[in-house]
Amino acid sequence: MNRTITFTKRNLIEMLRDPLSYIFCVAFPLIMLILMTIVNTSIPKEGITTFRIDNLEGGIIIFGQTFVMLFTALNVATDRNGSFLTRLFASPMKSHEFTNGYIFPSLIVALFQSLISIVAALIVSVIVDYKLSISGLLISFVVAIPSAIFFIAIGLIFGTIFSDKAAPGMCSIIISLAGFFGGIWFDAETTGGVMGKICKCTPIFYCTKAVRSAIDMDFGKDNFIIPMIIVTASAAVLIVLASILFRSKMRADLA
Repeated sequence: MNRTITFTKRNLIEMLRDPLSYIFCVAFPLIMLILMTIVNTSIPKEGITTFRIDNLEGGIIIFGQTFVMLFTALNVATDRNGSFLTRLFASPMKSHEFTNGYIFPSLIVALFQSLISIVAALIVSVIVDYKLSISGLLISFVVAIPSAIFFIAIGLIFGTIFSDKAAPGMCSIIISLAGFFGGIWFDAETTGGVMGKICKCTPIFYCTKAVRSAIDMDFGKDNFIIPMIIVTASAAVLIVLASILFRSKMRADLA
C-alpha cells in the first residue's frame, strides 16, 4: 500500500507540474461552459435547450473528463518511452500497484475538475437567473465518478499500448467522438436516424445522460438507473482490460 501511495504522489505531482493540464483539464472546460452559456442567451427560449446551464453542465463534466484521459495516457506513455517504468519493473512493486498509482491521481484530478465545474455552473446560474438544484449538482459529483474511471481506463490502455507520440492522437479521436456521439453539444435523444442510434450504442452517451439526470434530480429507470449500470459496467470492464494489458506489457519488458 505504501508503494502505491508513493507512486500515486509522484504521478500526481507530474500531472500538476505540467501547465497544459491546468489549461485543458480546468480552464478549457470552463471557457466552453461560459461560451456556450453566452450562445444560449441568443437562442429563443422555445429553441434548443442543450446549452441551458442545467443541460450544459452535465456535458461539460464529461467533456472535461476526456482531457483527464488524455493526460493519463500521456503520463503512462511518457514513463514507458523514458524507460522509467522499465527500471521500476525490476522493483518489488506489483502490476496492480502500478495501475492504481496511475488511476488514483487521475481520479483526484477528475474530482477536482468536477468540483470546479459545479461551482462555476452555480455562479453562471445566478448570473443568467436560472435556478439549479444544489442537491442535484452534489449528486452529479458522485455520479460522475464511474464515468471518470471509464475515461481514465481508456487513457491507461492507450498509454500502455501506444507511444507517447501516438497516445495523444488516439485520445484526440475519443475526445472528438465524445463531442459527436456523447450528446455533449447537442440533444442526442431527439436526433433520431442513424446518428441517434450510434449515440445510444456508445457508453459515452450514457455517461452524459446519467450526469444530466442527476443534475435534474431525475432518477427514473430509463434516464438514470440503466445509464448508470451501463457506465459502471463499462468502467469495470475497461479497468480489468487495462490491468491485463499493463501486466502483459510489464512482463514483456522484463523478458
